[in-house]
Amino acid sequence: MPATVRAAAPAGQRLTTDTAASFDHWKHLVAESFVPLAAQTSDVDGFRGRLRSRVVDRMSIVEVTATSHEVHRTPALIARAQERYFKLNLQLEGTGLLIQDNREAVLRPGDLAIYDTNRPYTLAFEEQARIMVVMFPCDALALPTDYVGQLAAVRMAGDAGLSGIVGQFIRQLAGNLDVLNGPSGSRLAANALDLVSTMLHAEMDISPDRMKPQALLAVSVREYIEANLSDPGLSPASIAAAHFISTRHLHNLFHESGTTVAGFIRSQRLDGARRDLRDPLHAGLPVGAVAARWGFLDAAHFSRTFRDAFGVPPSDWRRAG
Repeated sequence: MPATVRAAAPAGQRLTTDTAASFDHWKHLVAESFVPLAAQTSDVDGFRGRLRSRVVDRMSIVEVTATSHEVHRTPALIARAQERYFKLNLQLEGTGLLIQDNREAVLRPGDLAIYDTNRPYTLAFEEQARIMVVMFPCDALALPTDYVGQLAAVRMAGDAGLSGIVGQFIRQLAGNLDVLNGPSGSRLAANALDLVSTMLHAEMDISPDRMKPQALLAVSVREYIEANLSDPGLSPASIAAAHFISTRHLHNLFHESGTTVAGFIRSQRLDGARRDLRDPLHAGLPVGAVAARWGFLDAAHFSRTFRDAFGVPPSDWRRAG
C-alpha cells in the first residue's frame, strides 16, 4: 500500500491523510490520532485502512475508512492516560459494533453513538466501514461527565430529530475537512459542540423537574462559569457564593467529573482567547486586550499560560492564522 501521505496546512489545524502500509502501521496511526488502543484483525495481510483528520482547537475530527478489524480500550491503557475525552461516532458506511459499560450499540449508516475514553470499550467492524469520529475533552461539554456517561454505547438514530441534525452537520464536516481552518473552523467546532450538548440534553430527556438536584447544580454551575469568564474575579469562592454552596461542595462537583474548578475556568478562557486571536473581528485588538476579554488581566501571565497549553505564544498563534 502507499506510504503515509500528509497534506500541507497551517500548523495546529493541518489536514492529514494517512494510509496504512501494514496493520502494525495502522495500530500506530489510530493510537496517534485518538488515544492508545489495542487493535486486531483476522486478515493482517489483506487489511486496508486510511485516516483523514484535522485538529480544530481542542477537537479532533477524523474520517476512518478500513476493512474488518476491531479496537479495544483496555484498563491498562486507561491507567496511563493523562486526558479524558468523549468520542462521538457517525457511521457513514458499513456496520459497527460499540461496546461500553455492558451496553452494545449496533451502528448502521446514519447512526450516532458517544463513548468515554476513560472507561474500557470495544469498537468492531466485521466488514469494510467508514465512520466519522469527533473527539473532544470531556470538559468541553456543559454537562457533567458522569451524566453523559449514561448514554455511552447507546445508538442514536440519525434519520430524525436532533440526532439527525447533528448527523447531517458532522457529515458536512466530513466532506469539508480541507476548509476547516482559521476563525471559521473554530466557529464550526464550537457550533458542533453546542449541537452535541443539545442533542445529549434531549436524549437524556433532561429538564429541571426531572434532573437529580446534584446534576442540575453541576449544569447550573458550568453555565454560570461560561457566562462570567470575562470577570477576572471569577473564583471558586465567588461561584460557590452565587450558588449558596460551600467551596468544598463545589470542588466535589468537579472532582466527580475528573477535573477541577480552576482547570475548567482556565480551559474555557484559553479556548475563547485562542478563537478571538484569529477572529478577523478582533484583528485590531492587542493581545493583552484579547486576554482581558477573557479574564486575564496580567498579559505576561496570560502569555505563559497560553504557551504552556498550546505550545506557542499567543502572538505567534495569531500570526500563524
